[in-house]
Amino acid sequence: MRVLVVQNFDNEGLGQIGAALVEAGADIDLRKPYHGETLPQDSSEHDAMVMLGGAQNALDDEICPYFPALLDLTRDFADKDRAVLGICLGSQLVARAFGGTNQIGGATEFGWHKVSLTPAAKSDPVLAALPEKFPIFEWHDDTFGLPENAVRLAGSAVAENQAFRLGRAVYGFQFHFEADTPMVRDWSTSFAAMIAERHPDWNDRLDDELARNGADADAAGLAIARAWVATI
Repeated sequence: MRVLVVQNFDNEGLGQIGAALVEAGADIDLRKPYHGETLPQDSSEHDAMVMLGGAQNALDDEICPYFPALLDLTRDFADKDRAVLGICLGSQLVARAFGGTNQIGGATEFGWHKVSLTPAAKSDPVLAALPEKFPIFEWHDDTFGLPENAVRLAGSAVAENQAFRLGRAVYGFQFHFEADTPMVRDWSTSFAAMIAERHPDWNDRLDDELARNGADADAAGLAIARAWVATI
C-alpha cells in the first residue's frame, strides 16, 4: 500500500492518520509542493492520497500555484476509485475539485468543539462506529458548500459541512481528527504567535479544555483514521 501525502504547511503532520497508516504497513510518499516539490502526474503509482491543512485558503492559487494541478490529481484518484482524504484546507480543496463552493472567512472555530453526525453517517464505512456527537479539534476560518452528489456526514453549530463523502472513498473532513493531544500541544508551541493574535487566552485555557475533551477526541480521531485507512 503506497499513500501519497500532500503537506501544505510546515508542522501540519499526519498525527493519528500516520499511526493508522503505520499499523497497516503503508509506504508513505510525503510531498511538500509549497516548498517546490513536484506532485505526481497521476495516481498510477499510489493507492490513496491524503491532503493536509494549512493557513492558506482553498482559492489561493497565486500563493499556491500548484493548487490547480492538485485538483486535477484529486479527480484522477477519484476516477480510478482510489481513496482520497482531505483535512481542513484539504477538505476545502476536495470540495473545490468537484464543483463545491468555497466560502472564505465567516466560519471561525478554534479548539475542541462538538460535531454531530448526520443520519447518513450511521451507514458510512468510516463514521458508522462513532457516537452521534463527539468533541474534536477545529482550526479554521473558511468553509465550503458541498459538491453535487456529495453525502453530508457531519456538521457543527458554526460550519454546517464538517464531513462529506463522494463516491466510495473520497472524504473531506473540516475538523482535525488527526490532531491528538500531543499534536495539539505541539501546535500550541509551534504556532504560538499565530494563535496569540487571534486567541490570546489559549494558553490559559488549554489544559482545562484538554482535560475535558482530549481523551474523547483522541479516541474518535484514531477510530476515524483507522476506518479511512481500511477503505484503501
